[in-house]
Amino acid sequence: MALFRRLFYRKPPDRLLEISERVYVFDCCFSTDVLEEDEYKVYLGGIVAQLQDYFPDASFMVFNFREGERRSQISDVLSQYDMTVMDYPRKYEGCPLLPLEMIHHFLRSSESWLSLEGQQNVLLMHCERGGWPVLAFMLAGLLLYRKQYNGEQKTLEMVYKQAPRELLHLLSPLNPQPSQLRYLQYISRRNLGSDWPPSDTPLLLDCLILRNLPLFDDGKGCRPFIRVYGQDPSTPANRTSKLLFSTLKNEKNTHLYVQAECVLVKIDIRCRVRGDVVLECIHLDEDLFVRR
Repeated sequence: MALFRRLFYRKPPDRLLEISERVYVFDCCFSTDVLEEDEYKVYLGGIVAQLQDYFPDASFMVFNFREGERRSQISDVLSQYDMTVMDYPRKYEGCPLLPLEMIHHFLRSSESWLSLEGQQNVLLMHCERGGWPVLAFMLAGLLLYRKQYNGEQKTLEMVYKQAPRELLHLLSPLNPQPSQLRYLQYISRRNLGSDWPPSDTPLLLDCLILRNLPLFDDGKGCRPFIRVYGQDPSTPANRTSKLLFSTLKNEKNTHLYVQAECVLVKIDIRCRVRGDVVLECIHLDEDLFVRR
């Protein structure tokens, strides 16, 4: 069967990377360079011409992960070719992840589009500059959701290997993969419970337990400053996120944990949360300025 597939394999159109059957990524997503407007139009026009020749009877949908709320440039260009573009944000409170409800919408839309009976629909994935980490995560989620791959870490690593290794480090100063793996587990285990995505019932975040805090200031210790972002439980109709909790910047509330204490630290939060929550932990120096 493997030999049969190789004999009948068709090279994908230029400037596109094939992730799975009828799922492609624009190769501009693997670069930090930004094309000028005219160059970008020529780039997209050339890809569209190849796609129309490669899939003469197919319809195309583009999922784009954009920066900000403005209409994306790819939407303006591809609308001339009657191609639908669906825009998603490229981060959630600074993290290369999306809320679970939005992930669910993406997965259901992709599955519906690719599985439409009697049609050979094609899914194209695109991101604006800086969007590669969330695009990689969403691709891994789609492969797991469609059961085309098994194992969250193996799938995520496979997708990240499609781009130069240094690209992730350039775009994300912190390693996003632990949080992304947690969300991929939510996707993989969705059939274990009847409620997916899980309901966003308000909860009380009582405390935060941190293990093995890094040591700063030549090994003296760590002075953690905590922020919690998420949806406001008091306004369930409002889905936007906001700052829910922040450690007060004063000497009483910003304790320096010395090396022996950094093994296990408990910080009281006592904050009500709902839905997707982002925890931010920053070390402050002696003058209580953000250090790292």
